Amino acid sequence: MPAVTLDLWHTLMFLPADAEERYMETQVEVARRALAAANRRPGAPDRTEAGLGRAFEEEYARAVALAGDGVTVTPAEQFRRTAEATGRDADVEAYLAALEPVVRQLALRRAPGALELLRSLREDGYGVAVISNTVGEPGAFLRPTLTAMGFDPYVEAYVFSDELPWTKPAPEIFRSALSGLGASPGEAVHVGDGWSDIEGARRAGYRAGILFTGLREYGERYRRLFLPDGWADPPSEHVARRLEEVGTLVRQLLPPGEGR
Repeated sequence: MPAVTLDLWHTLMFLPADAEERYMETQVEVARRALAAANRRPGAPDRTEAGLGRAFEEEYARAVALAGDGVTVTPAEQFRRTAEATGRDADVEAYLAALEPVVRQLALRRAPGALELLRSLREDGYGVAVISNTVGEPGAFLRPTLTAMGFDPYVEAYVFSDELPWTKPAPEIFRSALSGLGASPGEAVHVGDGWSDIEGARRAGYRAGILFTGLREYGERYRRLFLPDGWADPPSEHVARRLEEVGTLVRQLLPPGEGR
């Protein structure tokens, strides 16, 4: 069948910029507290709590940089590496247990037109999957929210990078999603808001990538990490400002019923 894969953050759902900023600050705060509560190894420096927070931020930034190369560093591994660097015994389970309610209580918003787009794609016979780089939180923590948003009846597969060795733009994560749909790259279109979406679809051999620009009010911390100075839109022949436009483009690029 023809297939459509879609990015999650800033494509199908989002946080307002100020809420996104607070959330990313809270991620650091949760890690800082967990590190401060961890046992300090003999001979390890007695860092201040602020210093522990900065150490986690540095590890988070490294994970973001590696994600740009298609390499996964899970939230659990980020915490473990920070604990190792600061001479702490990492209680990864305690860290994740503290992070999970933060993620589940986020006031995430469904993108305007998201359900309508997904429903119409399925009704026209497209296989649908979501591919998300989950650098800051495990995908498992997001699943209840996605269910509550009503995505599950239309999304056949959720592919989260923390559950695989790869992040977008690695072609393997795209091919993993297509494998779950029984589709080949030549009969697939990907939709997302960033470089890793468009470049990843190109590397995976997709028929096309659609750059979605309708939800680009990023928090400042997010922008610094994921959109550094000099960042520019990836080259794409297909751009949509509204999700309603995405459906039209998909049908032009990959007519319903095309494929096996």
